[in-house]
Amino acid sequence: MNIVRNILAVILGFIIGGLVNMATIAAGHAIMPPPAGFDQTSMEGVASTIHLLGPVDYIVPYLAHALGPLVGVLCAMFIAASSRKMIAIILGALFLAGGIAANIMIPAPMWYRIVDVVFAYVPMAFLGWKLSGKD
Repeated sequence: MNIVRNILAVILGFIIGGLVNMATIAAGHAIMPPPAGFDQTSMEGVASTIHLLGPVDYIVPYLAHALGPLVGVLCAMFIAASSRKMIAIILGALFLAGGIAANIMIPAPMWYRIVDVVFAYVPMAFLGWKLSGKD
């Protein structure tokens, strides 16, 4: 039964984290819309208009990439029956893989890619594990 709960924790943690990521992007763009002319309807549109973004426009994606793993791991910690640190590591690695894939597909500036990959996924997964208070 512990194995089933742990697998469920990983799956639900990843799904919930992904939903938080998408909701943060949607809410963030409603509060801080991208500049006029920025095309976010397709990957080609983003690639051709990304030069319109300034540093402040990267706050929303970074928050989404940080909050997804944080909330996903926090939720997983309350579902998991054991091996919580390992589950947090697995989720951090899954979110990191998704972040690396996004950074390959979206031609963002190098400074943002570094900040995003280094400070968003694994550190936030670790923080989620620590904040849960469950070892």
